[in-house]
Amino acid sequence: MAKDVEGAEGVTARDYEDPPPTPFFDAEELTKWSLYRAVIAEFVATLLFLYVTVLTVIGYKISSDTKAGGDDCGGVGILGISWAFGGMIFILVYCTAGISGGHINPAVTFGLFLARKVSLVRAVLYMVAQCLGAICGVGFVKAFQSAYYVRYGGGANSLADGYSTGTGLAAEIIGTFVLVYTVFSATDPKRNARDSHVPVLAPLPIGFAVFMVHLATIPITGTGINPARSFGAAVIYNESKPWDDHWIFWVGPFIGAAIAAFYHQFVLRASGSKSLGSFRSAA
Repeated sequence: MAKDVEGAEGVTARDYEDPPPTPFFDAEELTKWSLYRAVIAEFVATLLFLYVTVLTVIGYKISSDTKAGGDDCGGVGILGISWAFGGMIFILVYCTAGISGGHINPAVTFGLFLARKVSLVRAVLYMVAQCLGAICGVGFVKAFQSAYYVRYGGGANSLADGYSTGTGLAAEIIGTFVLVYTVFSATDPKRNARDSHVPVLAPLPIGFAVFMVHLATIPITGTGINPARSFGAAVIYNESKPWDDHWIFWVGPFIGAAIAAFYHQFVLRASGSKSLGSFRSAA
């Protein structure tokens, strides 16, 4: 809720009141079609996300495979793969934000749950839908590209040779922190009340955060920062290496999301409330 108030020197500023936290468990939500519509949106969005991005990864590996007539410099490269992931998040968040919030990622859902932005019921159903959507998306890739899917790793995440488990876990924690922190900042209702253009632009920084994190961490873990993305690829590819490293792609993102939620809600927003209180006192 926002309203205009008169400042100390006659300057008009916007007052703001935080919306109430979402109930921890809301059984009544299960009776509403809006919940199931949102769950379907999360399923479809995650399916499309995995289908396009994993196809991009495999296409790059085909083009750069010199043994199969490719070129070392062929294909889209790491830059193109990063754009594919970031671009799809931008598109899908834009399309689904008004329906489900455009999470498309269990780590994002977990962070928003910790911040009391979504209920436990919605969080659990979203995560299930995201994981099922990811499995279906990668399943379509394997169905349409069966000749290349297994040969080129199926887009599955695993720790790259030469990197320790701690390095991989840290990459996932920090990468997910960047993403979830961006989500909180881009969708902060206080900013939305202050600047009417912020909700329209929110998908852009979120997609760009995904792009930047992929640039940094593809060489380390292939970039997870999304447990559903890693889970879907691991289920369909079903080889030992991705499964051995799979815990990294759940533990890391959930820790990163929790830190981002705490930092935004109890550090940044707490200081913001104090500043607002000082402004009211001065007024």
